[in-house]
Amino acid sequence: MSERPVRRVVTGHNAQGQAIIQEDGSVPRTQKIGGETGPLFHEVWNTRATPAPIDAASGEPPEEGIILAPPANGTRIRVLDIPPDDDSLSEMTPEQAKAHFAEIGAADASSFEGEGSRHAHMHRTETIDYGIVLEGELVLIMDEGETTVRAGDIVVQRGTNHGWANRTNENCRIAFILIDGVFDESLKQ
Repeated sequence: MSERPVRRVVTGHNAQGQAIIQEDGSVPRTQKIGGETGPLFHEVWNTRATPAPIDAASGEPPEEGIILAPPANGTRIRVLDIPPDDDSLSEMTPEQAKAHFAEIGAADASSFEGEGSRHAHMHRTETIDYGIVLEGELVLIMDEGETTVRAGDIVVQRGTNHGWANRTNENCRIAFILIDGVFDESLKQ
């Protein structure tokens, strides 16, 4: 798997109100989830409100660890390195799947029920997510149907139950922009 750093450039304003580059370097938070065969999360930035407050030179709002969903009324951008699927996924139990998502504060997002489920990492969040494939390819698995997305493709995920499968022999790098959302009454489970 590529563990190439993700560069983050943050802009701001100096005391005279001029635009400046405030930070330039690797993202400060990375974490592998689910053991050696799990994805590597590169947390880029989050906001805590909509509209997001813009001031002169504050930093990213502080967070402990890696959290799957964006903050309430906020946004999150991250890059994921997703390695090829391995045999452990086919042997995963629903409890192990919940534990996988619990590592990122989202045990309840897991919808894997074992035999008959489409993928061990099926999940659903109350968010709108824009997924932009940067390199490699993934299979987007839905309750009904699936499609392969490749570098340059963009997925608009609208609070749907889904999973990602990397059925290749190469890493896939994908950027996600997550926006807090609210389910319509007809979609609440």
